Amino acid sequence: LANVIRYFPTQALNFAFKDKYKLIFLGGVDKHKQFWRFFAGNLASGGAAGATSLCFVYPLDFARTRLAADVGKTAATREFKGLADCLTKIYKADGAGGLYRGFVVSVQGIIIYRAAFFGLYDTAKGMTGKTNLLVSWGIAQCVTTVSGIISYPFDTVRRRMMMQSGRKGDEIMYKNTIDCWSKVYKTEGIPAFFKGAFSNILRGTGGALVLVMYDEIQVFLFGEKSGGGGD
Repeated sequence: LANVIRYFPTQALNFAFKDKYKLIFLGGVDKHKQFWRFFAGNLASGGAAGATSLCFVYPLDFARTRLAADVGKTAATREFKGLADCLTKIYKADGAGGLYRGFVVSVQGIIIYRAAFFGLYDTAKGMTGKTNLLVSWGIAQCVTTVSGIISYPFDTVRRRMMMQSGRKGDEIMYKNTIDCWSKVYKTEGIPAFFKGAFSNILRGTGGALVLVMYDEIQVFLFGEKSGGGGD
């Protein structure tokens, strides 16, 4: 439930902010004559959209991660009863700041992810022009895979920082995000930052479909695609 509640506003805000930021960064840019500016504008639009959206939905993402850690436990040993209970308990224990534990590293990761996710896709679609659904999905899948891999270490640190919220004393393993990066690297090595990356890539198929369907809906409603801006 937490994942469903988080997913829809996250996607809606990302696309809405991305289109607004494109007006700022790509206004008057000719994608054929100013390719690098067009590319940089798409990257900036995607990154800015991701960061802005995260400010609104981060507590939901936080709760989703904490609830996922409770899966598999018996009813008696579970830390939280549900989404509302999770948000309430963390708020009472750590205040509003507790719901944003790990936000800094998360926003760094989301800027990288969304910059690549939207930036690469919009640039590729803007330069290739009209393509069929299969080709569009292929481009989107490649973009989603690359975006997920390069941003995954930030996601790993984000989850570990989130898991500390509501805990005290010796239960806290990391002082801050820098300490988390350092300890994971020293004790577990680089592979630890990418643990679970493959399953994340498989889940990214949904993100690829969202990109393609958003374009098709725009064509149906307005006669243009999001990747075609900047002429």
